[in-house]
Amino acid sequence: MKSIIVPVDFSNQSEKALRVAASLAKEHKAELYVLHMLELSPAIMGESGYISQEQVVHLIKLGEQRFTDFLDKPYLKDVKVIPVIKHYKVFSEVAEVAEKHKADLIVMGSHGADGLQEIFIGSNTERVVRTSDVPVLVIKGNEVNGFNPKHFVFACDFEEESVPALKKAKEMAGLLKAKLHLVYINTPGDEFMSTNDAAEKISKFLDEAKINIGVEIFNDYTVEKGVINYCEKISADLIGIPTHGRRGLSHFFMGSIGEDIVNHSEAPVITFKI
Repeated sequence: MKSIIVPVDFSNQSEKALRVAASLAKEHKAELYVLHMLELSPAIMGESGYISQEQVVHLIKLGEQRFTDFLDKPYLKDVKVIPVIKHYKVFSEVAEVAEKHKADLIVMGSHGADGLQEIFIGSNTERVVRTSDVPVLVIKGNEVNGFNPKHFVFACDFEEESVPALKKAKEMAGLLKAKLHLVYINTPGDEFMSTNDAAEKISKFLDEAKINIGVEIFNDYTVEKGVINYCEKISADLIGIPTHGRRGLSHFFMGSIGEDIVNHSEAPVITFKI
């Protein structure tokens, strides 16, 4: 891992993401690009909607100073930090910055108060996920003392389109020195598969991926409960899921998994674009 991007907005959550990104940068001797997007709030524009050039320059300088102060952290002392300021809040720019600097990872904070729907659907993080070819690590509120996952669960529907995401997850597990666990959640209803059928589907998928890793077939009432219960069973500390560029999350994770997997899981989530 040579280059890591972390967008910050001065919130408590973005500082937690910064801590995680810093620990990863130290571990891998990577460059840490800290990105802040300045934004002029409509509230300061006044009723006329006009703001003078002098006021704009003043506000930009205040924002830049706040950014400088925000980066004055002891845990950044031994990290090569490169501040990047954009003067407009255009979330595709995160992906552009990542591409320009050949980033291996984007780290972002999220409250997770309303589950994956809140984090990924119509939110800042979701906009980054949609436009980024780089894996996006979403940190919740508990990763404040570094980041050293040991057990990394990757869950998907084992359809052919998820093969690239699995390959990226395997590469990331190697970088993080974490054990990769693959799981297929078997649920009742139309999606239910017999053990033999599921094993055949998984075998075909792994052959296509040219990856030889065991897969656990885990039965539960819903996909999200299955992922959470399986993660608890093996004490997982990182969850990986595939995403679609235009649709956000893979259809496998839309809807039911949205609420519980982030709200009830202590593990951070990392997304891999299909």
